[in-house]
Amino acid sequence: MPEIKYIFVTGGVTSSLGKGIIAASLAKLLQSQDYKVTIQKFDPYINVDPGTLNPYEHGECYVTDDGAETDLDLGHYERFLNITTSQANNVTTGRVYQSVIEKERKGAFLGKTVQVVPHITNEIKERIKLLGKSNEFDIIITEIGGTVGDIESLPYIESVRQLIYELGEENTMVIHLTLIPFLSAAKELKTKPTQHSVKTLMESGIKADLLVCRTEYDLSNELRKKLALFCNVREDAVIQSIDVGTIYDVPIKMLQEGLDKVVLNKLKLKSKPHKLDEWNSFLKKYKNPKGKVRIGLVGKYVELQDSYKSILEASIHAGAVNEVEVEIVSIHSEFLNQTNTEEQLKSLDGLIVAPGFGERGIEGKISAINYVRENKIPFFGICLGMQMAVIEYSRNILKYKSANSTEINENTDYPVIDLMENQKGVINKGGTMRLGSWDCELTKDSRVAKAYGKRSIKERHRHRYEFNNLYRSEVFESGSFKVVGINPDTNLVEIVENIDHPWFVGVQFHPEYKSTVSEPHPLFVSFIKASIDYISLK
Repeated sequence: MPEIKYIFVTGGVTSSLGKGIIAASLAKLLQSQDYKVTIQKFDPYINVDPGTLNPYEHGECYVTDDGAETDLDLGHYERFLNITTSQANNVTTGRVYQSVIEKERKGAFLGKTVQVVPHITNEIKERIKLLGKSNEFDIIITEIGGTVGDIESLPYIESVRQLIYELGEENTMVIHLTLIPFLSAAKELKTKPTQHSVKTLMESGIKADLLVCRTEYDLSNELRKKLALFCNVREDAVIQSIDVGTIYDVPIKMLQEGLDKVVLNKLKLKSKPHKLDEWNSFLKKYKNPKGKVRIGLVGKYVELQDSYKSILEASIHAGAVNEVEVEIVSIHSEFLNQTNTEEQLKSLDGLIVAPGFGERGIEGKISAINYVRENKIPFFGICLGMQMAVIEYSRNILKYKSANSTEINENTDYPVIDLMENQKGVINKGGTMRLGSWDCELTKDSRVAKAYGKRSIKERHRHRYEFNNLYRSEVFESGSFKVVGINPDTNLVEIVENIDHPWFVGVQFHPEYKSTVSEPHPLFVSFIKASIDYISLK
């Protein structure tokens, strides 16, 4: 059996250069040549996973089928490759140290002094190689978070150095993503930061095989030759990554630069014809819309775009299917109230109320839902958004004026949303929510069943609070609000619809996590279609 090839992606000069997008783009190009590829992310922070991180700190927390709370880059991997990732695809320093300390407590090291080298680096190496043990992949791409030279990244860089030695240079490759800044005063691109970054990498014992240079302007041949000479790489291994309008252009740009050819040549693998018809078809529809819809996104983290990254991307996928441009209008829920809701929402063609935790901005979300329900504007409530829709209906239609979630008010007279029974004794917050993929049975002829085209689905969850089934008959059986999706094992409410509304759906799960370029999520597709229909009725 051929040996598995390992590609390591490191970053230099500055953070947030887009290592995840470059890794996903390379993987897409390799996948399009029939290579079996997966990607993993190693993050140098001490949190065990991103589940306890504020979205302002790290962007959204992405959830996999097996319930792993992971870095948002895994979302890029899944959206680009149309694959599922798992717990093994995202590892943090916290998880590495936790594992080593647990082994030490059990006496696994036979009384030896436990050190960063070899014990921490051995743990990192084992986790890097874990996906390869399944024999499902030809190529494994490992993205090393942080920036070369950071103290916290050193154990990962050392582990990569050791792996190159152990696996052999013919089976490994290092891609270094760096920045070529433009000095406006001098009107020139500067290579010195990249040279220093590569030097820092070499001081750790690693030679970059390929440079991907983020830039605002085209790199001249002269600059490429200079970088190749001073960074000790082949000239064709200096790859330009110029700023583009959408992340979905990046694979095509990398194809034009010959990124995959250089990689395959280094790894002694054959180049094959690319199969990118589906990707190009998506791009064509995305870039040539026949119309436009304005969708409001109500949340409390809207200042940071990455907080709702998967929702934004799922909307793009759905827009392409419907051949419309989707303009997302960010609306901060904390600044919404009954007096200004109409002014902020009246120009919208649809509204998404985003997930979240805590009481900040809750009343703003309820006001927004009240407005779109009364004015028949398409509504899509996700997780907390669905819960707020239940509260709004309970307050304004059923006249339970104090209806609330016990997350917001523990002493509410009408706890229509309550803490799940199995969550009531939970003390540790990390990794203890209802997580991962769960079954859901849909009501026949419901709007969501028509959207999915089937009755049984699986969707990903991340929450502690649920609809309180003690109120199920009162809320859902007499009026226009209906339960149209339940979990067959727990009988918990998963999906609600307002049947007196053109398109009003709330889901307890996170459909945005499963939307990809190849398979846009059916609920987002249906919601955007409803928003197009709403425009025609205005």
